[in-house]
Amino acid sequence: MFPSGSYFLKAPRCKGRPLHLGALIPDESNYDIIKGLAGQSLGVDTMKQGISRQGIGRLRFANEEIQMPKVTKKMLARIMSYFWPERMKMLLVMGIIVVIAILGLVPPILIKNIIDNALPQKDMVLLSWLILVSIGTTVILGLLQVAQSYLSIWISKHIILNMKNQMYAHLQNMSLNFYTAAKPGEIITRITSDIDGIQDIFNTTLVNALTSVVVLISTAIVLISMNWKLAIVGMIILPTFIIPTRKVGKLRWKIATRSQEKISDLNQIIQESFSISGVLLTKIFTKEKDELAKFEQTNHEVISLQIKESLVGRWFRMTITTFIAIGPMLIYFYGGYLFIKGEISIGSIIAFVALLGRLYLPVSQLSNIHIDVIRSLALFQRIFEYLDQKQEIKDTPDATSLEVIKGKVSFEKVYFSYNSKVKVLEDISFSVNPGMMVALVGSSGVGKTTITNLIPRLYEVNKGSIKIDDRDIRDVTLASLRNQIGIVMQEPYLFNDTIEENLKYGKKHATEQEMIEACKAAYIHDFIMTLPDNYKTIVGNRGIKLSGGEKQRVSIARVILKGPRIIILDEATSSLDSVSEMYIQKAMVPLLKGRTSFVIAHRLATVLAADRIFVIKNGTVAESGTHKELLKKEGLYRQIYDTQFKGK
Repeated sequence: MFPSGSYFLKAPRCKGRPLHLGALIPDESNYDIIKGLAGQSLGVDTMKQGISRQGIGRLRFANEEIQMPKVTKKMLARIMSYFWPERMKMLLVMGIIVVIAILGLVPPILIKNIIDNALPQKDMVLLSWLILVSIGTTVILGLLQVAQSYLSIWISKHIILNMKNQMYAHLQNMSLNFYTAAKPGEIITRITSDIDGIQDIFNTTLVNALTSVVVLISTAIVLISMNWKLAIVGMIILPTFIIPTRKVGKLRWKIATRSQEKISDLNQIIQESFSISGVLLTKIFTKEKDELAKFEQTNHEVISLQIKESLVGRWFRMTITTFIAIGPMLIYFYGGYLFIKGEISIGSIIAFVALLGRLYLPVSQLSNIHIDVIRSLALFQRIFEYLDQKQEIKDTPDATSLEVIKGKVSFEKVYFSYNSKVKVLEDISFSVNPGMMVALVGSSGVGKTTITNLIPRLYEVNKGSIKIDDRDIRDVTLASLRNQIGIVMQEPYLFNDTIEENLKYGKKHATEQEMIEACKAAYIHDFIMTLPDNYKTIVGNRGIKLSGGEKQRVSIARVILKGPRIIILDEATSSLDSVSEMYIQKAMVPLLKGRTSFVIAHRLATVLAADRIFVIKNGTVAESGTHKELLKKEGLYRQIYDTQFKGK
């Protein structure tokens, strides 16, 4: 727990370790680093640049006073927009509620007639009819309540369906900046439990409010028409139900907000602990007890908050229950007095008591509506916080499709930074002709991966432009741009599915023959055929059942199947053994053939054959040329070369 007055970042932990960019991959959230799309280590300084951008790095103070949501016309209109498509069904629900409220008055009135007329007159026919009508009314009421409940659930579930689809689509379009700081556990909470909690707004809150109002009005009218004096006695205690509701609602909202945040933390722990990488890390460092202790503490905090939320207003509810019990006694007392005076019948007194429950229950529910509305607004506020996150990278209104391209790539005076304080890239200019192989070399954190991430617009340049075939990439649609680009990451990501489905991620409708040809080109087909289910083999979580080299070759086959004109290879062989590296290098031959390629490598042996080599230093192109040309310059490249090949 943080001490009072301290604060913490809603972002992955740093603790001085290198950070990577790829909270893109949910299973990697257990790392204290963020694994990037290309696996490039950015270092703490670079990450610090990113966490101050819009939508990330938000400070939350441990002793911060939680503010009640401000209800505005704009917010209410936004909430109602989700209900508007179901308006016809909502009107039908309202109609059923009115009918139920009116029919609910019938049984007490029938009881009055049974006691005052049928029994004193010893009229069995009248008694039979009154009982039959009462039974029939009860059956009809039950059927209508079932219909109303079904429609209410249907409406609320479809509202949730649309909201989850909207949230998922919105999050898919967020830039990498959002995912480098957002907790996967919190994202899961917002898109699941937060939105699921919304269903109570219609299914319970709105329906109960409408039902209570209709029942309250209709019951009050009947009571007053029967005996206005007795009606006043029955209704005189109603104000005591309403007075404490605002205070109770505010307290419940605060607890509910903290509860949802703790649930996010709990989801984060579960997400981190039970990913395949998290499980391995825990077992290797024998941290099972520590992780269990952390889970138990957070789980205990969640339960404590939920218990507090459930108990909020318990004295208030006890008071209401007491007055509900006192009400009938007052009716019997004053009603008995009126009966002795001959102003009312016994049947009327009994009907009054029966109707009194219909009077008190709606008021009790209405007194809690304020609490339920405040809690629902808290959930809407959390949801809107995410939906209002700015999508930094999106298609312009006049964006056109990038169809068949040759593969020319140009950087023209490109500047980029994660914030305004620290520059990552500065005045990057170069041009790569179609089919050329370009290598980016330099020490870690100098901006090599950032350069390649700018090509598919995973980030947006601050100044300058990037062009493909002389067309600014900001003028074309993101989908058509990224369809032309294939990326082979240092640590390839495979879904917990079959090899076939992982391959089809590169081309949805690929034929079996196309997959086989791609896998043969990637030198992985023969291995796949040795597996029990061949292409139908499940690879496990993140491809755990395959070796590093096998996963890499499957990912290369996937890119080959996609058939992009531009290829980005980010340390694709750096973590492999020599045999696997040999296979990968063979697989790269058909992958790179005829395509423009950008290769990031620390080991110069993998880039000696590049058509052009860019040496990156402090976010700038320090040197460029072929391998032989750069050796003659006796500059930074020569230093790197001598370091790696000295004595060999």
